Amino acid sequence: MSLANGRLHMALPGPSVMPDAVLQAMQRPAPDIYAPELNELTQGLIRDLRYVAQTDGHAAIYIANGHGAWEAALSNCIAPGETVLVPTTGIFGHGWAEMARSIGAEVEVLEHGRTTPIDPDRVRQALLADGGQKIKAVLAVHTDTSTSVRSDIAALRKVLDEVGHPALLMADCVASLGCEEMRMDAWGVDVLVSASQKGLMVPPGLGFVWFNERAAAVRAAMPRVSGYWDWAPRVEPEIFYQYFGGTAPTHHLWALRVALDMIRAETIEGVWARHRSLARAIWAAVDHWGAPMVLNVANPAHRSCAVTAVRISPPDGDRLREWCSANAGVTLGIGLGMGDKNDPTASGVFRFGHMGHLNATMVLGMLGSVEAGLHALDIPHQSGGVTAAACQISAEVG
Repeated sequence: MSLANGRLHMALPGPSVMPDAVLQAMQRPAPDIYAPELNELTQGLIRDLRYVAQTDGHAAIYIANGHGAWEAALSNCIAPGETVLVPTTGIFGHGWAEMARSIGAEVEVLEHGRTTPIDPDRVRQALLADGGQKIKAVLAVHTDTSTSVRSDIAALRKVLDEVGHPALLMADCVASLGCEEMRMDAWGVDVLVSASQKGLMVPPGLGFVWFNERAAAVRAAMPRVSGYWDWAPRVEPEIFYQYFGGTAPTHHLWALRVALDMIRAETIEGVWARHRSLARAIWAAVDHWGAPMVLNVANPAHRSCAVTAVRISPPDGDRLREWCSANAGVTLGIGLGMGDKNDPTASGVFRFGHMGHLNATMVLGMLGSVEAGLHALDIPHQSGGVTAAACQISAEVG
C-alpha cells in the first residue's frame, strides 16, 4: 500500500512549491497585448523586482531560465577574448564558466571544491596576479544549488575595492533570491541574475538581470550585443514589446505579480527570517539522525537557507528518495553533480529544497516522511529527528 495520494510535496531545490494564488492568477484567457494594462503591470513588476534584490538599479526581464540569465548578463558585459574569473563551489559555478566560454570569453577557474564557500583571499591573490587587469568580471554563485554552499558576496566586493581592481562583480542568485539575504547595492554587486522558479514561486520561464550604472557603462562600450540579449531596450523601451524582446509572457507576469505581492506583504526581511528558521529545523533533524548521514556543509555560517545537500551511505540516497516519492508523496532532490570516485552516480547524496512558499507544517511533514523512510529501509539513524526539528521551530518562534 502507498500513502502517496493527495498533493505531491515538491521538496526539490526548484521548481519550488507554487502558491495556489500564483497558479490561479494564470487561469485566464489571453489578453490584448496592446492594451495599456500590461504596460502598467510590467512597470509595477520591475519596481518590486528591485525591492526583492534591494537595488535602485535597472531590472530586465527575459523569457528564459537561469542559463538564459547567465548568457544575458555575459552578453552585455563581456566581449569575445575578454577574461572572467570564476571561483566555483559546485556545478553551477562551472556551468556559468562554460557559458562564458561559449560566448568566446577566456575563463580562469578557481576551484573551491564542494563543501566550502568562495575564499576571498584566493580571489584577492588572483586579482593581484592580474597585473594588466585583463579580468573584466568576477562571476560568483551566491548559493550553489548542487552543493548548498553559500558564499559571502559582500566580501568579494571588499576585495575588489581593496585591490583597486575594476572588474565587475556579477552574482548568480538563482537559488538564493527571495530566500536568503541579498542586498545588491549595499554589497556592491554590479550585475545580479536570477530566475522565476525558486524563491520567486513562479513556474520556470522567466530570467532576470539587475545591473547598476557601472555595468551600464560597460554595456555602452561593447562593440556589439545580440538583439535578444541586449538589456538596453528592455530597461528603456520605446514601445512595450521591447521589455521582452517580443511578445510578453503574459501569464507568467500575472503569476509574478501575485508572488511579489506576497513577498511585499511578508516583507523581504520577513522572508529571509522565515527561510533561516526553517533551514535550522532541517539541519537539527539531520544532525540528530546522525552518522552515516551528514550535512554536506559543516559550518552553519556557510550553509544555504534555501537548499540543503545531505550525504549518506550509497546507494541509500537514491533508495530514500524513491521510497519517499512512492510511499509518502514527497519528492527530494538528487545528488546533482556530487558524484566522486567512491560514488560516481551520487547515489549516496540527496537534497532538501526548502525555498519559496513554505511553512513549518510542510517542513515537519517532509522530515516526518524522510524519517519514516529511514525506518522502512532500515537505514541506520537515531530516531527523533522530527522532534529535534520541532524543538528548533519552537525556539525560533519563541
